[in-house]
Amino acid sequence: MGRIKQIRMVVGIVRKQNPRALPIVAAAGLGIIVVFVLIGLLTHLLAVLIPPGVLLGLLAAMLLFGRFAQQAQYDAIAGQPGAAAAVLQNMRGAWTTTPAIAANRNMDVVHRTVGRPGVILVGEGSPTRLPSLLAAEKKRISRIAGQVPIYDFQVGDGDGQVPIRQLQKKIMGLPRNLTGQTVADLNYRLNALPQQLQMPKGPIPRTARMPKAPRPRTR
Repeated sequence: MGRIKQIRMVVGIVRKQNPRALPIVAAAGLGIIVVFVLIGLLTHLLAVLIPPGVLLGLLAAMLLFGRFAQQAQYDAIAGQPGAAAAVLQNMRGAWTTTPAIAANRNMDVVHRTVGRPGVILVGEGSPTRLPSLLAAEKKRISRIAGQVPIYDFQVGDGDGQVPIRQLQKKIMGLPRNLTGQTVADLNYRLNALPQQLQMPKGPIPRTARMPKAPRPRTR
C-alpha cells in the first residue's frame, strides 16, 4: 500500500508539471503493443509476438514515465535553497556528499561531494557572490587534497551556470581520476576539516534564514 501511495503521488506531480506526460506515456506503450500485434497478424505469429510486445510496451512506458517523473521533480525544486544538495545526495554510485560546507548570511551555500572524479564543489545562490565563496572553499580543501582534482559548479540558469536538471549528468560525466582506496582516504582527511554552517537535507523554504554562526569562546 505504501508503494501504491508513492506511485500515486509521483503520478500527481507529473500530471501537475506536465499535463501531456501521461498521455504520451500511454501512447508509447500502446503503440509498441499495436505494432507487434499487426506484425503478428501479417506473419500469422500473433500468439508468439503478443507476449514480447506487451513486455516491451510496458518497459517503454515505465522508462518514459521515469524520465517525466525525474523532470517533474527537478522542476518542482528548481530555484529553492538546498535543491542542489538534494540532487547530490540522491546520485547513484559511490558518492559522499556533505551539504552546506560553506555559507553566508545571504543564503549562498556551497556543497561538497567526493567520488572517483575527485572533489566536486557545487554552489547555489547569487552568481556575483558565489565565485568568492567557491574560491575560498577550494583553497581550503586544496591544502589537504594535494594533487586531487577539484571541480566547482554554480547551479542556476545564468551564463556559465549548470541548470539543476543537468547537474547530475554533468557530474557523472567527469573523468574517473581516483581509485576507490584513494577516495576513502580523501574522505577521511576531508572529514577532519572543521564544518561550518549546516543545512537540513533537501530543499528548504524560501523564507528560511541561515542560522547565526556560533561566536568563539574566550577564556
